[in-house]
Amino acid sequence: MLSSIRASTTAEARRPSRSRWRLIWNQFRRSRAGLVGLSILLVFLLAGVLAPILAPYDPYEIDLEASLRGPGGGHWLGRDELGRDLLSRIIYGARLSLVIGVIAVAIGAAFGVPVGALSGYLGGRVDLFTQRAIDVMLAFPGILLAIVLVAILGVGLVQVMVAVGIVSIPVYARLVRGQVLSLREQEFVDAARALGATDTRIIWRHVLPNTVAVIIVQSTLQVASAILSAAALGFLGLGAQPPAAEWGSMLSNARQYIRLAPHSVTFPGLAIMLTVLGFNLVGDAVRDALDPRMRL
Repeated sequence: MLSSIRASTTAEARRPSRSRWRLIWNQFRRSRAGLVGLSILLVFLLAGVLAPILAPYDPYEIDLEASLRGPGGGHWLGRDELGRDLLSRIIYGARLSLVIGVIAVAIGAAFGVPVGALSGYLGGRVDLFTQRAIDVMLAFPGILLAIVLVAILGVGLVQVMVAVGIVSIPVYARLVRGQVLSLREQEFVDAARALGATDTRIIWRHVLPNTVAVIIVQSTLQVASAILSAAALGFLGLGAQPPAAEWGSMLSNARQYIRLAPHSVTFPGLAIMLTVLGFNLVGDAVRDALDPRMRL
């Protein structure tokens, strides 16, 4: 009897959470733009995961006699300056670009969210010190700060992810700080404090969970920004090094052949554009789905 009561209580406790996520998903499905963006991202995600299966050729196989050859002859998107199959390299590049974007955003959120939460909740000197440091970071354009960090850390794929992640820290810190400043004055925080909860417990158990929706929306948009920044660094020769199939470095290598072989620049550029567009569309749809006012 007691076990059945516990089971029913657990089911009732889980039901609101499930119904809430079902409501969010139903709201998301109403957005055609969001579904289009999700479809684009799923295509690139599957391409990256199944790259060894989907790629028709070895992305690193060189054939100088067929360099810069246009689409046709079994090579749907043509070949690059070294005769490598462009479609295969774009498929493998999806894996690198998505990994860079996700890991960079994870780094930014892992450091920016705690900094913003502590700054907004504690206030005083902690808030003053952290916000002045954030102001210094925001004083630099994002791509310029990333270039400086890569110059310090060294050139490479890991260094690019770390640099782009550091650049995104101020975005999360400012966003979470603003949310915490309004949440710390709410009644449930006063009630937790009156019950003897420590500041650490209030921040992690009561305040931060109420910022998850905003963080999710920002993360979907921030991945697109991270992919663009990584592609820009790759275009400048500071990202993934040859012969890695990375979209930014592919654009950099093909830019001198833009008149002779425009396909070698067009298709990697379209891959970057579509991926960023997909994340932006999904981010907008998720923001609307998580906003209670949009559901009404």
